[in-house]
Amino acid sequence: MKLQTVLFDLDGVITDTAEYHYLAWKRMADQIGIEIDRDFNERLKGIGRMESLERILVHGKKAEEFTSEQREQLAKSKNDHYVSLLIHLTPEHTYPGIKELLDQLREHEIPAVLASASKNAPQILASLQLADKFQYIVSPDGIPGKPAPDIFLKGAEAVGADPSYCIGIEDAQAGIEAIKAAGMYAVGIGEHDLLQSAGANIVYNRTSQLNLSSLLEAALME
Repeated sequence: MKLQTVLFDLDGVITDTAEYHYLAWKRMADQIGIEIDRDFNERLKGIGRMESLERILVHGKKAEEFTSEQREQLAKSKNDHYVSLLIHLTPEHTYPGIKELLDQLREHEIPAVLASASKNAPQILASLQLADKFQYIVSPDGIPGKPAPDIFLKGAEAVGADPSYCIGIEDAQAGIEAIKAAGMYAVGIGEHDLLQSAGANIVYNRTSQLNLSSLLEAALME
């Protein structure tokens, strides 16, 4: 079997913008009288913007208090603040080993695809100076959020890859479930027990442990 493409999540795999997401969500939640903390923010990992907002409203017992138009405005307010925080991102914020892995994929002519729920992914990759290392960036617009497999399937389709010969890399439970539902080999980054229970084929503690040869060996796709 030959590896046809590697699909990457963004937050928690390539860089960490989770703190920026937290600060932006907390600011919005404070404005409508809902208290969230970093532990609650963990439940939003890998989840799209509108579903994250819904979870916050349910958490604050205010799910019935806002119209769809008001929800859109709340989500926009959160995102505007989040985007303003991204100015702090530089190439030094790329996780260890990621640039090297992307270079190895390019050298072996294996497409790298970004499959992230973040609508700000192009801006983030530009700030990290990684945009030219991806053959395709999946737009999350109109695509069901993870754990649905759609975003990974669309990424594979865009580069002409068979999902059976693809590797997906994720740090969130919902992301691992999405990769497996897409019929791909799932690589987890982070908490071993949580990601393994979600179906990860292999879990690494840190991105610095990632390299092409180890991925090929683990997935038997040499």
